[in-house]
Amino acid sequence: MAENVSRQPNQPDSNPRHIRVPGSDRVYDRNKLLFVLLVPLMMTLLQVSSVNNILTSIGHAMSASDSQLQWVLSGYALAVGIILVPAGRLGDMFGRSSAFVAGFSLFTLSSLLVGLATDATMLNFMRVLQGAGAGILSPQTTGLIQRYFVGQARAKAFAMFGLVVSMSVAAGPLMSGALVGILGEAAGWRWSFIINFPIGIIGLILAFLWLPFGKERRHVGPHRAEARSEYIEMQEEEGRFYERPKIDLDFLGMVLLALAVVGIMLPFMSTGWAFAWALLPAGVLLLAAWVAWESYYKKIGREPMVNLELFGISTFSWATAITVFQFLGMTSIFVVLALFLQRGLDVSALEVGLVTLPNALVSAYAAVWAGKRVLLKGRAVQAISLALMVIGVLGMMGVIWAIGKGLPFWWLMVPVSVLGFGQGAIGSTNQTLSMLDVPAEHGGTAGGIVQTGQRIATAIGIAMITAVFFQGQHAGSGDTAWYNAIYIAYALVTFILLIALALAVIFWRKGTAEIKA
Repeated sequence: MAENVSRQPNQPDSNPRHIRVPGSDRVYDRNKLLFVLLVPLMMTLLQVSSVNNILTSIGHAMSASDSQLQWVLSGYALAVGIILVPAGRLGDMFGRSSAFVAGFSLFTLSSLLVGLATDATMLNFMRVLQGAGAGILSPQTTGLIQRYFVGQARAKAFAMFGLVVSMSVAAGPLMSGALVGILGEAAGWRWSFIINFPIGIIGLILAFLWLPFGKERRHVGPHRAEARSEYIEMQEEEGRFYERPKIDLDFLGMVLLALAVVGIMLPFMSTGWAFAWALLPAGVLLLAAWVAWESYYKKIGREPMVNLELFGISTFSWATAITVFQFLGMTSIFVVLALFLQRGLDVSALEVGLVTLPNALVSAYAAVWAGKRVLLKGRAVQAISLALMVIGVLGMMGVIWAIGKGLPFWWLMVPVSVLGFGQGAIGSTNQTLSMLDVPAEHGGTAGGIVQTGQRIATAIGIAMITAVFFQGQHAGSGDTAWYNAIYIAYALVTFILLIALALAVIFWRKGTAEIKA
């Protein structure tokens, strides 16, 4: 069996399922590796989408103010956004498997403590820790896939990644709604968090058993010299040359980027803070200062936190830009729908979850469908997916109009399914294209950049579109106000998705022109 095992994780081989790493005689299974990476990813994403459906229950149980309830969402998102890129960099430097386990451990423990919280302050503090754990483990997922998968195998892995993202967005409300429906309001919201603890313990055991800890073996333990020597041999076979990585934390770069992310995200998350919007221009200036510092740091021969040459990779830059606009519009769709159905039509949390269930199922199929086509037709799939998302949102607006005329709200399942196909296909496609030409040694950092863009876009999009929704609702009266509110909100979502579609079409035509040239 050993003869058919790949020694070179970044090269095609006759038995792509199995690999080995320098410093270990064990055989590692790529399928098990992918499983242990994607389960925690799904858990972290569910902690965003599922919470939308239980905020009312949390408010009743904790006697929480509107500001405290907003921080249940915002504290988590802010912690993730701050940590993603530095965590990706640290994983690239010291070992992604160790960073993954550390983040997963923090996430698992803090999930338990969120569920056991005795007041809103404790709950929000633990949510920040939970977000920190998610921010540490998330970029390691993309980095490890980038390192140990190649070609069509990598495309399939990122298809599964996209499947997890799409399903988590849609399945979260169903999960939390079911728990509240089965266990009652008082216990249901707590178990939406506590359930992560037993799953996390099992996941951590599997992580220790199935993760290769490849880079760690070259720098830690009594056999590191042997592991490093074998790694050099592997690099030479790949036509590359081994250079011992410089341990350069770029502390100032980390601080500047963290402050920039806070300055940009916080104004869109805060309520009632008069000074909050003053942070936005400060955040933009800090972001510019970070770019200048990273460029200078590279020029003086140091190792910056982010090599800005990554943005010179066309597929990375275009796919990241498209992803940002996609998340700017997409992530508020179900937030607004839940508000409309629960507050406007008095629909239960469980029923809201059931309405979104077809979205999750269709997303799962679409992610796999797109993964099989992304290497040959990825840019076309991007454009088609976004077009379907636009059609889905417009279809939801049409059905909502018909609901006002007496149509059962269950008919929303039809346009939600169309939206789901677009979401599933674009998720896996964007993930693959953004990482397509990124060197494996920068996989964690690049993944952190993409996900930071997603988090910032999510924060801005949800704040902007829900604000428009409530403004529209307050401007009217009675049931009509709720309908006007969701029309206005979804019109803005459609406009944003059309921008993403325009970028995707330009990217597609650009690729076609390059092929003809």
